[in-house]
Amino acid sequence: MRVVALQSGSQGNCIYLEAGNTRLLFDAGISGLCAQNRLAYHGIDIHDVDALFITHDHGDHVSTAGVFHRKFKLPIWMTEKTYHAAARRMGKLRSVEHFRSGTTFRFQDVTIEAIPTPHDAADGVCFVVDDGRRRFGICTDLGHVFDELKDVVASLDGVLLESNYDPEMLDNGMYPEDLKDRVRGKRGHLSNFDAAELLDQYGSRLQTVLLGHISDENNREPLVRETLHQVVGNRFPCELAHRHTSSNLLEIS
Repeated sequence: MRVVALQSGSQGNCIYLEAGNTRLLFDAGISGLCAQNRLAYHGIDIHDVDALFITHDHGDHVSTAGVFHRKFKLPIWMTEKTYHAAARRMGKLRSVEHFRSGTTFRFQDVTIEAIPTPHDAADGVCFVVDDGRRRFGICTDLGHVFDELKDVVASLDGVLLESNYDPEMLDNGMYPEDLKDRVRGKRGHLSNFDAAELLDQYGSRLQTVLLGHISDENNREPLVRETLHQVVGNRFPCELAHRHTSSNLLEIS
């Protein structure tokens, strides 16, 4: 299994995952040209991608899905509620495939689990991709550490997990109070400490961790690393999924 975060954060999200002969993209919040070029840097042709899966309807995850569909002929998969919430952003689509949140389904060589999240979206999910040997989770925009998330993380060999904000930076930052409440509330995002504690308590199986969806306003990459080190130490390799560039190409064997 191979994974690269082409971008992660409020400016746009797009994740590539390859398992066997199956090549998938998750979310489309960056330009088609950007995705194409960043994949090409890693030796991957975007025209070889089999499908695009969408986690939820917020613009940083779905704004360019229509471009990916029309320009690269990618089939789009999302829940019906997400489709209706995002339809105006995506423009004309030839067709859309639907799955239901809370279900597990087969796509070519992999099984995909769509786990409902309490994030403030129409019908948000996080994904687990299982190739029969390894399991990778795409877990951002989570709301809070809900019970099923703990079981999911405990089952994973690799994960992209949001580490969105530093509580002190958020408290002292420029956001209005209602937006601060939204970020740290039950339907918002995980803090650096939330992510680190989740990994510490439930991530014993993990080979690879990508921490992403790092806020530009309320976080800094050194703080993400520092918090993780304080809580977890050096128990497993960790990289960051960046706001403006792609991550390294990670292999999970």
